[in-house]
Amino acid sequence: MPIARVREFLKPHGLEPIVFDERLNTSEEAANKLGVELGQIAKSILFRSNEDQFGLFVAAGDVRIHPKQVKALIGGKKQKMANPEEVTAVTGFQVGAVCPFALLQDIPVFIDESIQRFDVVYTAAGIAESLQPISFDQLVSITSGTLFKASGEE
Repeated sequence: MPIARVREFLKPHGLEPIVFDERLNTSEEAANKLGVELGQIAKSILFRSNEDQFGLFVAAGDVRIHPKQVKALIGGKKQKMANPEEVTAVTGFQVGAVCPFALLQDIPVFIDESIQRFDVVYTAAGIAESLQPISFDQLVSITSGTLFKASGEE
């Protein structure tokens, strides 16, 4: 089960996911449930190049990831969001619950610099009912993430 994999991964870091009784289907629902800004809900989006290079982009919930940024970081002539089957195969998580750590495959993780403006952000934790509170520094450290600058408000 994905949440068990996430819990096991996070145990050495002293972190524990929050699990809710109901699904959190959107970043807006998650922000409302927690009483936080939309930007504090970190979205994790898997992109694929035409050369089958994958990269997981973790961005604040209130910013966009521009295609030029994706191209610069994962290469290839064309890039697109991975389809749901690819997301599950590469990350081990379903779309909407993609956690930026405890991934099935070793792929690069790119972290949006704008997340630094928050003391705590919340990532998905493997299932639609869970979130992981985490600091920017912890997120970068745990994922071995590379920083990038997202392109602005969504």
